[in-house]
Amino acid sequence: MADPDLIEALRDADAVQFGEFELSHGGTSEYYVDKYLFETDPRCLRLIAAAFADRIGDDAKLGGVALGGVPLAAATAIAADVPYVIARKKAKEYGTANRIEGRLEAGEGVVLVEDIATTGQSAVDAVEALRDAGASVERALIVVDREEGGAELLADHGVEMEALVTASELIAGAE
Repeated sequence: MADPDLIEALRDADAVQFGEFELSHGGTSEYYVDKYLFETDPRCLRLIAAAFADRIGDDAKLGGVALGGVPLAAATAIAADVPYVIARKKAKEYGTANRIEGRLEAGEGVVLVEDIATTGQSAVDAVEALRDAGASVERALIVVDREEGGAELLADHGVEMEALVTASELIAGAE
């Protein structure tokens, strides 16, 4: 059961919108969860960081998926007093040309944090990048699970997904 305070905060931030929306994977939806509205809202960010911090281990390192997972990883890192790394969608073409930013040791455990899971592909891409860099990734913490196959795809890649709220819980009674 999702935290009712988090659901209220997400709704108060106007992060849940209704209409006709095209999603990043090419599908359409009658609702949209605007991650930028909840990730830039102090109340939402505080509640998310606290909930994520409660769910990570003492020796965990976080991995934030660029772009949306970065503020979540940063806020959670502060709340839990743990370090984090950033998984870019692709290696930058200048400077260090890293795909993973921050300190990461081979074999180090990383808990992935991500804003929204729809198909789960962006999370899987980040998991693969982290693993290619030597990390061990077995868990992903997600703010909103749109319940469109993300958990299953991550499980197929050996990653357990835990969402703070499902789309069903978020939109129930919100229209």
